[in-house]
Amino acid sequence: MTMRDLPLLPTMGVGSYATPGWLFLFRGHMREEAGPADIDEAFEDATRIAIADQVEAGIDVITDGELRRMRFVYEMYDRLDGMERVPPARRLGVPGYDRAPKFTAVERLTAPAGLGIVGEYRQLRRICPDRPVKIAFPGPMTFARNIAPGAVYDGDRTLLIEDIVAIVQAEVAALVEAGADLVQLDEPGFANPPEGVGHEEAAAAINAALAGQRERTAVHVCFGNNASRPYVRRDFARLFPALGRLDCRMLLLEFANREMADLDRLPELAERYDIAAGVIDVKSFHEETPEEVAERIRRVLRHVPAERLAVTADCGFSAIPRWLARAKLQAMAAGARIVRAELGR
Repeated sequence: MTMRDLPLLPTMGVGSYATPGWLFLFRGHMREEAGPADIDEAFEDATRIAIADQVEAGIDVITDGELRRMRFVYEMYDRLDGMERVPPARRLGVPGYDRAPKFTAVERLTAPAGLGIVGEYRQLRRICPDRPVKIAFPGPMTFARNIAPGAVYDGDRTLLIEDIVAIVQAEVAALVEAGADLVQLDEPGFANPPEGVGHEEAAAAINAALAGQRERTAVHVCFGNNASRPYVRRDFARLFPALGRLDCRMLLLEFANREMADLDRLPELAERYDIAAGVIDVKSFHEETPEEVAERIRRVLRHVPAERLAVTADCGFSAIPRWLARAKLQAMAAGARIVRAELGR
């Protein structure tokens, strides 16, 4: 799947989708009351809902919604061996990044059964066999951000990252082997690398994880979306030139929640990448209208050729309720249709 295979200004979600209310209830009881078949059935039902909402809205590239993974990355740490969880220092008050899972490596990190994304891709393709699809999962910087190297790595974060890169690289290769047309690494950790890691080093690690699969891969760079809150300063200028060294076909970048700032940096990126521009603010309860979305797309088109532009949201939809996610999906697709009509295609 390339941009040439898709409609002009193709629409896509970033990856995660809003969790249906009933799934929150089910998660609270499944460990004690549900069997393995019950759990598989529930997550497949939730995945079908995520896909149906996208199809109903008219989205062009479908994701699975990542509903088997709470908050897109946190439960994925369960798929890594060699770590111990560090209890959070703060347990009271509003949830935040300081209450997110943290770990210390006590053995060399491994993923004996892989990260499980190949199974998720196969389920997505089985449920949605006749539409373009994308599969996304966290990249090495995002994994490494919450793991301390510990004595087994002699405190050397570089060695820890090398092991994480190998794990992610194996999953990317397995996804390509399974037939995935577009594999995306989600990297809020690129904008906020682990302590002591610079942006150039982060880009090199991500490129190693992509394993030379440039034409089949994308990287999503954002500034964090835990409970709709960012983590770090939200400007792209400080990420250059490392951002332009990522060896992938597409970059997904957030703009809507930053009032479309930094669009002037896009022309240099569009020379090398397809650009998926975030024109839906998933960190706000504001319901965009199709015309608002269309105007944001028009602004991006002043900097990116239409043939290189995809339309997406700033981040995944996992931090907002499903009714709002549906409204935003529908506005995104409708806004793209408005601009396609204006372009006469």
